[in-house]
Amino acid sequence: MSDNPTVYLNGQYLPLDQAKISVLDRGFLFGDGIYEVIPAYAGRLFRLPEHIDRLEASLKSIRLISPHSREQWAGILEPLLEPGQDQYIYLQITRGVAPKRDHAFPEHIEPTVFAMCSPIVPLSDRDSGVKAITLDDTRWALCHIKAITLLANILLRQKAVDQGCTEAVLVKDGYVTEGAASNIFAVLDGILVTPPKGEEILPGITRDVILELAKINDIPYSEDIISLEALKTADEIWLTSSTREIIPVVELDSQPVSDGKPGPVWQKMHQLYQAFKKAQS
Repeated sequence: MSDNPTVYLNGQYLPLDQAKISVLDRGFLFGDGIYEVIPAYAGRLFRLPEHIDRLEASLKSIRLISPHSREQWAGILEPLLEPGQDQYIYLQITRGVAPKRDHAFPEHIEPTVFAMCSPIVPLSDRDSGVKAITLDDTRWALCHIKAITLLANILLRQKAVDQGCTEAVLVKDGYVTEGAASNIFAVLDGILVTPPKGEEILPGITRDVILELAKINDIPYSEDIISLEALKTADEIWLTSSTREIIPVVELDSQPVSDGKPGPVWQKMHQLYQAFKKAQS
């Protein structure tokens, strides 16, 4: 990929180094906006309708009207893709440029729409598993909104990185919510469990695909709360996201998960997910 790729900004396709946004943009001043990450395999966008559903839900939650129709989004994003490549689109929409800095919504301004494409780089230790730590979930109460205000997530993730871990598993009132940048699954007594959707977690697209595949392939599963106590005795723990897909956790809080190796349910789901991707591209 070029060091100066083409990006989309407010109706124009232009080189990245020419894309400019006003310092009065509310995304810059307040983090007043939302984003979406959409993978593309072999040059084809993956689960685009579901990603647009989540995009529109986030926009509605912050009282911002979508600047484009569902049909228009595909036409905007597809020209950024390189044929045959595995990439992902980063799409960001802010409330726009206001005449002055004021917390209240300004009137009569246009949203800022930005999109860029980057290669998907598989995690080098995905097949061998990663380390994670548990931390108190100190984020705001509306985590189902895919908001660009990610400072709390960044600080939590960095605490994990500082301790040689890939991710922070977040815990609220003794129950697991999700990772700092991922959803979470655990195999408990032979059942694949993930926390139910709600305002405490982001409704992940990869999460939903895994549940669909579990249902189709007769893998016992449940959307249910997971206590920290139960997580620490899980047979398997996974982290999931659009760009990293399904990552097995083999060490949690410096203790091995089961035998410290990716488990058989992950092996099966990983194969099913790769086959599903291939069939969609």
